[in-house]
Amino acid sequence: MKRKRLGRSGIVVTDICMGTMTFGLQADEKTSFAIMDRAIDAGIDFFDTAEMYPVPPSAAKFGITEEIVGRWLKGRPRGEIVLATKVTGPGHGWFRPPVRNGFTALDRRQIFKACEDSLRRLQTDYIDLYQTHWPDHGMRHEETLGALTELVRQGKVRAAGCSNETSWGLMKNLWEAQKHGLVRMDTVQNNFSLINRRCENELAQVCRQEGVSLLPYSPLGGGVLTGKYNGGALPEGARFSHYVKHGEPRQKRMAARFLNERTIETTVRLQKVAADIGMTVTALSVAWSKQHDFVASTIVGATTVAQFEESLQAIDVTLDAETLRRIDEIEEAIPNPMTEDGLRRL
Repeated sequence: MKRKRLGRSGIVVTDICMGTMTFGLQADEKTSFAIMDRAIDAGIDFFDTAEMYPVPPSAAKFGITEEIVGRWLKGRPRGEIVLATKVTGPGHGWFRPPVRNGFTALDRRQIFKACEDSLRRLQTDYIDLYQTHWPDHGMRHEETLGALTELVRQGKVRAAGCSNETSWGLMKNLWEAQKHGLVRMDTVQNNFSLINRRCENELAQVCRQEGVSLLPYSPLGGGVLTGKYNGGALPEGARFSHYVKHGEPRQKRMAARFLNERTIETTVRLQKVAADIGMTVTALSVAWSKQHDFVASTIVGATTVAQFEESLQAIDVTLDAETLRRIDEIEEAIPNPMTEDGLRRL
C-alpha cells in the first residue's frame, strides 16, 4: 500500500484511511472491531473519527464512536496507528449539535474541552491529527489556531487540519498561521467523489501550491456509486432511503444533492467502465480518488466487513490513462450543476 505525507507535517499515512462514522449506530461494537481488524490486516494504519460520531448524532449517542475506537485501541502499540479526530464546530444546518451543552464555537475553551474529552474516550494521551469538523468563520482565526498551537506544544496533538472548509477559509487559516507564527492546517477533509468533483477546481490549486493534503470523505457519494439506488430503488436500511422517506427537510435536501438523475446516470455509465477493466464501481471510485496528486489518503467507511472488502480491492490499483479519459468524458457529458461550468478546471 502506498504511503503519503500529510501536508508539511512529519506524519506519513497509508493512502486509504479507515473511516468510523457508522460505528455505534449502523455497525455495532463487535462489527466495528471486525472492520478495524480487517483494516489492520490489509495494511491500513490511518483511522479517522470525530467527537460527534456516529452520524446522525444524538444526545444519547454522542461520543460513542470514539469510545468504541478507544476500546479497540487499548492494548495495541499506539505508535503503529495514526489517529485522527475532530472538534465539532458549527454544524451550518447539517446537524443539531448536542455537544458540550450546545456550544460549538471554535474558541479556546471549547477546543481544549473537546480535546480532553476525545483523549479520554480514545484512551490515548495524544491525537496524531486534530481537525476542526466545520469552519467557524465568525470566530477569530488566530484564537482557533492559537488553541491548536498550544495543544501541539503540550504534546496532545501532532498536527492540525480542517474539514468541510472553503478555499477562502483554508487560505485565511494559512495566512493567519504564518502571520502569527501559529500551527498551520496541514490537511483539509472535504467531500470528493466521482459525483462531486468540485475539489478539482480552486481547492486543488490551494492544496498544491500551499502544501496541504486533501483527505476525501464519502468517495462513494454516500453510497450512490455502489449502484444500490439505481432505477429509483430505495433499499431498506440505506441512509438516503431513510432521508427520502422519513427525513427532516435538511436531510431531504442532502439526499437530493447526492441522489438525483445526474448521479444515477453517472453511476450507470461508470458501471460499464468498471466492468470493462474487471472492477466494481466501488473499487473504481476509491482508486480514482486516491490517485490525485493533492490527495494524501481517501477515507472509506463500512457497516460490514463484506462491504469493506469491496473498497479494499482498490489497494495498489493505478487507473490507466484510457480509463481516466473515459471517466472524464462521463463528467463532461453530464456535468455537475453545482459547479460554475460543469467542467474540471485544474
